[in-house]
Amino acid sequence: MPSPFENPIVRYGLPLVSATIVAAVALFLLEGAIRYVALGIAALEVVVVPQILKQAATNA
Repeated sequence: MPSPFENPIVRYGLPLVSATIVAAVALFLLEGAIRYVALGIAALEVVVVPQILKQAATNA
């Protein structure tokens, strides 16, 4: 049975949704340096998590 992470929509969609939530919390609830840290984490998640999920799909 193929892994759902083989589908690029799933690989890129999951981190995009969670990064959007983190960015919204950062923009509306946080302030100062912690806001920029949270936005950096969201940006890093969009870049790194799809690569990790692709690796997980090839190893499964």
